[in-house]
Amino acid sequence: MTGSFCWYELVTSDAAAAEAFYAKVADWTMRDSGQATPRYTLASAAGRDVAGIMTRPCDDAPPMWLGYVAVADVDAVAASFEAAGGSIEKPPADIPGVGRFAVVTDPQGTMLTVFRGEGEPSVAPGTPGHVAWHELNARDGAAAFDFYHKQFGWQKGMAMEMGPMGVYQIVTDGTKDIGAIMTNAAAPAPYWLYYIQVDSIAAASERITEAGGTIANGPHEVPGDNWIVQAIDPQGAMFALVGPRG
Repeated sequence: MTGSFCWYELVTSDAAAAEAFYAKVADWTMRDSGQATPRYTLASAAGRDVAGIMTRPCDDAPPMWLGYVAVADVDAVAASFEAAGGSIEKPPADIPGVGRFAVVTDPQGTMLTVFRGEGEPSVAPGTPGHVAWHELNARDGAAAFDFYHKQFGWQKGMAMEMGPMGVYQIVTDGTKDIGAIMTNAAAPAPYWLYYIQVDSIAAASERITEAGGTIANGPHEVPGDNWIVQAIDPQGAMFALVGPRG
């Protein structure tokens, strides 16, 4: 669906080590995509591909997760990002047999990918191993929402007051809640954080530390009888988990 997240990609300093880490933590099954250079690994859960993992193309780029948002016209959206104060990090290009993409940043410097192609079909909410939530930690949450509303048509859902942290603004794609946008002035830089669904936060938290990752925040209880934990993988990429406490 246009305006919805449809894919996720980890660009890291050591793809093989990252594959082993997420296979243990998220219970992902890994397989080579067949792309020779650079190696691109497909991670799957519940019989469907979830994400791609690859070694970063240059050493000065930090390990990070990138979300892909489905759009009707990659070139037009990339140009619109730039015209509205963002930038184009990687110009529109085709992926043979897959689709067309461009890597862009919003005006506050947060990176994501816009994509036109088949993508992966949606799964039932709560399916383990799939990304269940998307959270933008912005310099200015209100300005960020206005920007993405104009770019993707995202709409406001429920807003939750978080005291000194401000408003946690739920975002919908017109049919369902897809995540939230908030102001996080304490972060070194604005970023998107992606939450992977797990069966048990307690068990998954243990797997994070056993596999060499670091828990940065949590576990914490959140609405919906769920718990979350925010973490950093061994290569330095931030990610998060959501699920029952277990």
